[in-house]
Amino acid sequence: MGIEEKIPSGIMLTTLEAIQGWTRQASFWPLTMGLACCAIEMISYGGPRADSGRWGQEVFRASPRQADLMIVSGRVSQKMAPVVRQLWDQMPNPKWCIAMGVCSSSGGMFNNYAIVQGVDHIVPVDMYIPGCPPRPDMLIDAVFKLKKNEVMRHPVGADMDKAIAEAEHKALEAPATIEQKGLMR
Repeated sequence: MGIEEKIPSGIMLTTLEAIQGWTRQASFWPLTMGLACCAIEMISYGGPRADSGRWGQEVFRASPRQADLMIVSGRVSQKMAPVVRQLWDQMPNPKWCIAMGVCSSSGGMFNNYAIVQGVDHIVPVDMYIPGCPPRPDMLIDAVFKLKKNEVMRHPVGADMDKAIAEAEHKALEAPATIEQKGLMR
């Protein structure tokens, strides 16, 4: 009769998940996907006024293999969509995505054949930031909410790959926001 029988089941795994979530949320490494005018606001997020370095995010990664957060800022063209998806696929798990600005969230004012009507058609998006363009403090707020709600509660161990695959499949199979509201003609 060991201590394992006296401890409620799952307490060790929960503690391990909490510790790993805490260490992971303290070291986000964002991948830059500055595609249009929102990229200037994303760049100023790393500058001295917003100073993302206070939260351990001063180094924007140019390589997807070193990043765990994709910030898509600006409109995504049909030509750029396969590149965005390829970069997403090259990022190691676990990974997260923020759609920054109205163009990356829903296509914005560009309702035509050349612009993807939301980056959520290409990659699963965890957080949407509204605005044209959104301010750097909105990006700061989104990163903190993502850390608190998603990163801290991410599964660890054998179920992690299964949970990631299910979440991505669910996100990509979901109808677009404009389709959910019944605005499609």
